[in-house]
Amino acid sequence: MRLNRLVAAVAAMVMAVTMSAQSIYDIKVKDMDGKEVSMSEYKGKVLLIVNTATKCGFTPQYEELQELYDKFKDKGLVILDFPCNQFGEQAPGDIASIHQFCTEKYSTTFPQFDKIDVNGENESPLFAFLKSKQAFKGFGNGAQAKFMDEMIKKKDPEYASKPDIKWNFTKFLVDAQGNVIARFEPTVSMNLVSSMVSSKLY
Repeated sequence: MRLNRLVAAVAAMVMAVTMSAQSIYDIKVKDMDGKEVSMSEYKGKVLLIVNTATKCGFTPQYEELQELYDKFKDKGLVILDFPCNQFGEQAPGDIASIHQFCTEKYSTTFPQFDKIDVNGENESPLFAFLKSKQAFKGFGNGAQAKFMDEMIKKKDPEYASKPDIKWNFTKFLVDAQGNVIARFEPTVSMNLVSSMVSSKLY
């Protein structure tokens, strides 16, 4: 009972922080060195915020993310990378080893932050905020989408009605005014992501 009360209290605290955040710029995150960074540092930028993993079937999306960053970084895009080990434990190791993997294998140069949880009692206030603005709308069509739907439905038949992050490489698009305008599941084509991103740049 004490543990349940503690979990509920922590969850309530996370929710309180999230609810008190009137905008994404009120939220603070931790960088690779564990230092607090205010999201207000990215005011005026178009943001693509991603929860990532290094040993996932979607990990090659790092290459496409870097291509997107190279294409649009001078037009106002910033990609923010938040490794997360909650899905199949596919982001093992510390942030230093994760960063080394990403830079050596995919030559990533966009900002990478400390490992986080995106769901549950220890979830990042940033991702709690993002989920509150853009709920899950389905995996779309195609073989990958069908596979993900069937896999997650086995664990939770009601999963589609919940806003939780479902898997690695879920992406949120934030416009230059701080509005969370889109959510892309990992099964969504990066071509579609790129098109949406480009439409919001100056």
